Amino acid sequence: MSEERSLNFIEEIVEEDIRTGKHGGRVLTRFPPEPNGYLHIGHAKSICLNFGLAKKYSGNTNLRFDDTNPVTEDTEYVDSIKEDVNWLGFQWAQELYTSDYFDQLYDFAVLLIKKDLAYVDDSSAEDIAKGKGTPTQPGTPNEYRNRTVEENLQLFEEMKAGKYADGEKVLRAKIDLASPNMHMRDPIIYRIKHAHHHRTGDKWCIYPMYDFAHGQSDAIERITHSICTLEFIPHRELYNWLIEMLEIFPSKQYEFARLNMSYTVMSKRKLMQLVNNNYVAGWDDPRMPTISGLRRRGFTPASIRNFCDRIGVAKRENIIDFSLLEFFIREDLNKTSWRRMAVLDPIKLVITNFPENETEWLDGENNPEVEGGDDSRQVPFSRELWIEREDFMEEPPKKFFRLGPGLMCRLKFAYIVRCDDFVKDGNGNVTEIHCTYFPDSKSGHDTSGLKAKGTMHWVSVKHAKTAEVRLYDRLFKVEQPDSEEGDFKDYINPESLIVIKDAYIEPDLANAIQQLTDFPDRRYQFIRKGYFCVDKDSSTENLIFNRTVTLKDGWSK
Repeated sequence: MSEERSLNFIEEIVEEDIRTGKHGGRVLTRFPPEPNGYLHIGHAKSICLNFGLAKKYSGNTNLRFDDTNPVTEDTEYVDSIKEDVNWLGFQWAQELYTSDYFDQLYDFAVLLIKKDLAYVDDSSAEDIAKGKGTPTQPGTPNEYRNRTVEENLQLFEEMKAGKYADGEKVLRAKIDLASPNMHMRDPIIYRIKHAHHHRTGDKWCIYPMYDFAHGQSDAIERITHSICTLEFIPHRELYNWLIEMLEIFPSKQYEFARLNMSYTVMSKRKLMQLVNNNYVAGWDDPRMPTISGLRRRGFTPASIRNFCDRIGVAKRENIIDFSLLEFFIREDLNKTSWRRMAVLDPIKLVITNFPENETEWLDGENNPEVEGGDDSRQVPFSRELWIEREDFMEEPPKKFFRLGPGLMCRLKFAYIVRCDDFVKDGNGNVTEIHCTYFPDSKSGHDTSGLKAKGTMHWVSVKHAKTAEVRLYDRLFKVEQPDSEEGDFKDYINPESLIVIKDAYIEPDLANAIQQLTDFPDRRYQFIRKGYFCVDKDSSTENLIFNRTVTLKDGWSK
């Protein structure tokens, strides 16, 4: 955004660190996603924050994949994450993986054992949880806590060698079972998982827990500002303790409020349910809050960056209304989209005094702000036109400024027409509207003296092409589906997708796929109907347009 704004609390910290020469005045951040799903709009906030900070203070950002759980991770997710970060307009300094550090992390664990700060525990998960006590009662040590350093070293080596089954043993840090912070009550730092890893294969059957791998990876990379969301505040004490005990680079963690948005869910687990149970057509379904879904729907990188900039960085959780994100994409597309005409719910209009076999080519102006947008295109006009069914009323109310018996309206780029009569079928449905046009009322050359308060878009019947149009709306019909009673999936909006199989489009739109070659980010405003983009499933024979957003916020609260 162009307007000046005050520093957020993280920027204040960074500027103070630079002023005092901390870490030599350098700034190195990281974005550390787990590759177990697709990124969503909440991750976009973190991406913009980490990469934005580094850019502002002439630093760098590492992209580090937190790949410590081989059961849920896949290279498909790695590839999608890299594509999303690049698409948002950012480039990382180094592409790294926590698995790059597995040997070093193992050595760190051995060092803790040698300092008598870690021990192998044979207890079940239930017994470990019970032994930690409650927030108001201290935990109780078990027999394994008193194992000797030598015994622990041997057992941990045997865990690494694959001698034990999953869940048979864990390695725990030895800290304080009476700590008021439950995360400090001898947390598990290594567990056994006999699973194939997407990068290290079958080399390892023990894997570090997030809390153990995270801070140490930051230290190995010499990250200056490790930025997390608020739920990691209780983890910070353990983050600092491990760095202090291991005597490694003192990376420091800072927390900010994550993005919560109305009319959607942000939990990766719940998004996975939507995908796996076929409530949506995949991770990149345009109704999903994933970055790939927003991209397919037609959102632009600039609109998402501007949105993230506007909501800012805070220390307190709040819920951002989905309409704010829509505001930023409208603001962007209003400047950058090409104007074209498409009729989604057609009814035929016949101009009775226009020659039957004649075609007039009219100048259709484009959006002058876009590249190539100052050029007009030729739009065919003929005796028979498609118009929107909603633009005609048999008994129009007083302030209806489109067509009805005796009413006049201007056709975009063309002439003023007057409705003379209409035709109905056997069921009483209007099938055809008959109009008279006024030749001296041509747009840009009007000498008729007539006044028409309304303007309609249209498509010439004999020149029209057809396309599939997908009208997307909010995935949920309630603001906070997570907080409602019952299953969150019960609140899915049944009208979140409406498919129009045969919409009529002006001939120029039939070239939309070819135009993407020269203008890969091409977006369209269908005049009066909303902003649209070409869907990835389109072909030259079967064009598909996705509605990104309506022209105005029409959502009724």
